[in-house]
Amino acid sequence: MNPRSEPLLWLQLLALAAIPVELLAVALILAGADPGPVPAIERLLLWALGAMLPAVLLWQRPADCWSLLLLQTPARGRREGQRRLSALQSPLAVRLLAAGWGVLLLPVIWSLDALSAQMAAIAPLAEASRLVTMLLTLPVLAVLVWQGQQLLQASWLLSRGADLVAETPAMTLEALAKERLSLGLPLLLPDPLSLSQDSPPQAVESSSAVAPEEQAKADQGPQLDEQVS
Repeated sequence: MNPRSEPLLWLQLLALAAIPVELLAVALILAGADPGPVPAIERLLLWALGAMLPAVLLWQRPADCWSLLLLQTPARGRREGQRRLSALQSPLAVRLLAAGWGVLLLPVIWSLDALSAQMAAIAPLAEASRLVTMLLTLPVLAVLVWQGQQLLQASWLLSRGADLVAETPAMTLEALAKERLSLGLPLLLPDPLSLSQDSPPQAVESSSAVAPEEQAKADQGPQLDEQVS
């Protein structure tokens, strides 16, 4: 099985476009209220609850690579190749990078909160309380952590070879339920993509198909000469 034939892995790469939009949403939400008397404590609290808490949860149970947060492929409807890829999705290197993404969000939150004062004129929640803006920011930060891990896992799986996937034992349904965090409605059952990698054999087949016709013409040539004579 070639991992590049799985459409859900390619869809998770759309996080590259979604993450900047979500960062902008964080800045606009925080722009609705002035910082409190101790903004440093508030930013640390935002980071701890919105970024590090989900990162710790995803370290223990990595995000399922067949879940798009709102929709997912049901576990009983997954092909054997998909369950093999689930076993490959979270090596230690990917988990460390995902944890590093959660740590990186601290300076990002710090900078966005400092920048939010300049965006007060276009804030969607003008004159809201600081507590309200912080509570609304927490789920956006949690989605950022989720998408960061999904992006890393999808990039890792798309770079794996078909031979490695074939050698990996498939995860059981019980292991998937215990070791993967799968969110969303079980409605996704896309067909695998068809990859055109068989052009040389097709060329051989076409040449072999033409050969009998040429051989028949060659056999008819001597017969026509005998009839004319």
